Amino acid sequence: MTNLINTKLLDFETDAYRKGEFIKVKTEDVLGKWSIFFFYPADFSFVCPTELGDLQDHYKELQEMGCEVYSVSTDSHFVHKAWADATDTIGKIEYTMLSDQNTKISRFFGVLDEEAGQAFRGSFVINPRGEIKAYEINDMGIGRNAAETVRKVEAAMFVEEHGDRVCPANWKPGADTIAPSLDLVGKI
Repeated sequence: MTNLINTKLLDFETDAYRKGEFIKVKTEDVLGKWSIFFFYPADFSFVCPTELGDLQDHYKELQEMGCEVYSVSTDSHFVHKAWADATDTIGKIEYTMLSDQNTKISRFFGVLDEEAGQAFRGSFVINPRGEIKAYEINDMGIGRNAAETVRKVEAAMFVEEHGDRVCPANWKPGADTIAPSLDLVGKI
């Protein structure tokens, strides 16, 4: 297994669905702002709509932070639209839903279940330069908490801006951070 921290985003172009429209999304569209790539196994499934709905509940907050969201599955953009048309939870989604039918994006991020042809539940925080700064990968049946994903974006942004300080466990904006030093060794 390869560590993806600080890995640069792959060069890609794919079809996507966003708020009633089909669009193309490519690497250049992602660069220049913080982003989350949020992988999930499949449209018209069970845990997935709860996660995507939870992420939508935090989308405005993420946008205000300067962070864009891209959900990704191996379904086509046509299936994303059909799911949005058929399901109230998905119909409310405002962020971009990427199609990864050729599995190139899922494979790059290391979330592809080759046998199933689906992505595991992966959440990746990417800085404006296209570098992965945080990620988690869950098995198919383990849902994620969007509030924790937001907290990871906040922490990554803080560390990016204040490179001499780090964020301890459960850190939230406004809470104390740590300035690593020899004097702190064994005292925390």
